[in-house]
Amino acid sequence: MRNIPVNLSGFKLTITEAPTLKMRENENKELVVATDHNGVQQYVVALFAKPVAREGQRAGKGEEIRVTLATEPSEEFEEGMRVELIDATVSAWAMGDRSGLSFRALGLKPAGERGLSSAA
Repeated sequence: MRNIPVNLSGFKLTITEAPTLKMRENENKELVVATDHNGVQQYVVALFAKPVAREGQRAGKGEEIRVTLATEPSEEFEEGMRVELIDATVSAWAMGDRSGLSFRALGLKPAGERGLSSAA
């Protein structure tokens, strides 16, 4: 299954690496900018996702996730900033004996802000 909508509202998302262009190796082992099927450049951001404490419970441990963004984020996003993902999805992947989850989103917005803001 691909691109399953995911609700991360129960997590605090903090930028650990500011958004940058996503890079990949081409057939000549050269680094090139990753693009989607329409040729649009992709971006990537590293986030620390920590569960929000529930009433009477401690917050669980968090983990770092890398999220591919479909739109160019504004320059206002920097390390340490709390954010929310716009239209986040997750996909499972497997290659040989390796497997994992791949996170994608339309864009980012500062935590607590409404609407598409910077991703539009």
